[in-house]
Amino acid sequence: MRQLTFLGPGRLEWQEAPAPVLEGPGQALVRPIVATTCDLDRWLISGGAPAPPGPFPLGHEFVAEVLDVGDEVRSVVPGARVAVPYSISCGECDRCRRGITASCTTIPVGAMYGVPVRGQWGGAMSDVVRVPFADAMLVPLPDAIASTAVASLSDNLPDGWRTVAPHLAARPGAEVLIAGGGAVSISLFAVDVAVGLGASRVVFIDEDPERCTLAARLGAEVRQGPPPARAGRFPITVDASGRHAGLHCALRSTEPGGVCTSTGIYFEATTPMPLLEMFTDGVTFITARASSRPIIPAILDAVADGRIHPERITSGIVRWDDAIDALLEVPTKLVMERD
Repeated sequence: MRQLTFLGPGRLEWQEAPAPVLEGPGQALVRPIVATTCDLDRWLISGGAPAPPGPFPLGHEFVAEVLDVGDEVRSVVPGARVAVPYSISCGECDRCRRGITASCTTIPVGAMYGVPVRGQWGGAMSDVVRVPFADAMLVPLPDAIASTAVASLSDNLPDGWRTVAPHLAARPGAEVLIAGGGAVSISLFAVDVAVGLGASRVVFIDEDPERCTLAARLGAEVRQGPPPARAGRFPITVDASGRHAGLHCALRSTEPGGVCTSTGIYFEATTPMPLLEMFTDGVTFITARASSRPIIPAILDAVADGRIHPERITSGIVRWDDAIDALLEVPTKLVMERD
């Protein structure tokens, strides 16, 4: 089979590789039909983040067609169109049952498609991908929802959802602050979700004019430029900046008793934080990789009834075979679609 392979920053190549096969009765083989770039993929391709040494198959956000299933699989059949979470999870261990599927204990914690940090599981831009826990992982898609609209259901869309949705459920109509600039599509998904779920005000901070324009179209109040020391006081704040200034702005802008969620990845061993101010105000701080699988059904409901529109974040759709040139331009949210 053919797979898009990461060789190093700025170096991608289609390569031939052995096709995966079923290795157990609870597994499935799927054929990606739509894939998209995670914000981490953008950093890897541009050289903006530490990367495992290549070569390895790229990509972990995709919608797929089921090709074959093991004898014990009950939730999907060949021909079904499914969302595939980025992280490998069994659905049965204690953490999976508690919704922490990004840290399943059945396999090495952190195992995922597209980045070989805990073993090699294949990549989203391959002809065939093996799903080791089909019933636990795969989510059938409603016929009315286009694959290209929810290509990011694997990771970044749930990541944006979890920063605001549970907190808006606890405080309906609350105001939301989002500091962007690093996790670029996650910050925009968070805007779309916050507006769609009824936030009374959504403030978006980013230095990039194109992202600011899109955030304004999504319904945010935009403040273009670097993050200030404090942007006001908000019950719900999001750090998607990947920079200390954005993180500190989000934390210092969280009102007493509020919640700040960070989706930024800070690679240094020590990250400074304004802990005294957080302690004084009683700020709840959340940072983690997204546990996508439990969130996907709620997101599909919100897409189906028109509350959120993730397709608006897509910066371009290209043919599968044209992926390399398009990816090397490092777009915000590129979607690749098979003919």
